Amino acid sequence: MELRHLRYVVAVAEHRHFGRAARSLHISQPPLSQAVRQLEDELQVELFERTTRTVALTPAGEVFVGDARRTLAALDDTVERTRRIARGQVGVLRIALTGSATYGYLPRMAALVKTRMPGVGLQLQTDRLTPQQVQDLDAGRIDVGILRLPVRDDRLRTRLIAREPLVLALPSGHRLVGDPDVTVDDLVEESFVVLAPSSRSVVTDAVVRTCLDAGFYPTVEHEVTEMSTLLSLVAGGLGIALVPASTRASGLEGVTFADLPGTATVDLALAWRADQPNPLVEAFVQTLEEHDLLQADPSRKAPR
Repeated sequence: MELRHLRYVVAVAEHRHFGRAARSLHISQPPLSQAVRQLEDELQVELFERTTRTVALTPAGEVFVGDARRTLAALDDTVERTRRIARGQVGVLRIALTGSATYGYLPRMAALVKTRMPGVGLQLQTDRLTPQQVQDLDAGRIDVGILRLPVRDDRLRTRLIAREPLVLALPSGHRLVGDPDVTVDDLVEESFVVLAPSSRSVVTDAVVRTCLDAGFYPTVEHEVTEMSTLLSLVAGGLGIALVPASTRASGLEGVTFADLPGTATVDLALAWRADQPNPLVEAFVQTLEEHDLLQADPSRKAPR
């Protein structure tokens, strides 16, 4: 039995006529009649009652055609889902994000995927620092990383999302809250909360660089491994922090943010394996690009 036999029988059942069924299948009638007869011989069952004027299903034919329709529908669905997967329209995308991206970038990205890639589910890992994400990308544990540059791994491709200045995060009752002239110099005597240097945080490097440019090394009171914890300690009055500007979107009660002139910047970027083509990742990147959630790709030449 071949798949075409199922389609032939269903066509004859729908048209109740071999000639019309053959035309709908774009074949001539003799091969159709012969194929149906061969199927009946194989099944040792009459599927149709034939007269010179009519073609009708036998009781066994009714059952066979019903099951054949379900089989063909299931197969068509499988084919379509397979094609959609190959086009990057269906599947689960595993994404890791650095802490501040969870506040500023994730809501826009998730909303875009929901509306433009409705067949794609997101499996998210948040508060993942860049070194962890690079390891997970290399090991195939995630498909995409949203991390801080630089990334030194030839297997990864990156696209810039945003270049952010550091801003000041203060406990809401701090003496500097509301001061329009606050500068980095005013932080010399302050206690800092930072992401642990042992985690090789790009943000911590930028914090130290900002303070050194102002002539002092920050006094670190607390080291943490997650941005959410860092902000919670600031809200509790345990220190101040310099954080990427997108962290403002956290909306955490007890934390007040302020702009500072002359702070270092940190780059937020998308990263994925360049040596392992993935239609889902390619469709995701294209969707972000089309809706201006990525910066222009410098590797592409502008049209003349």
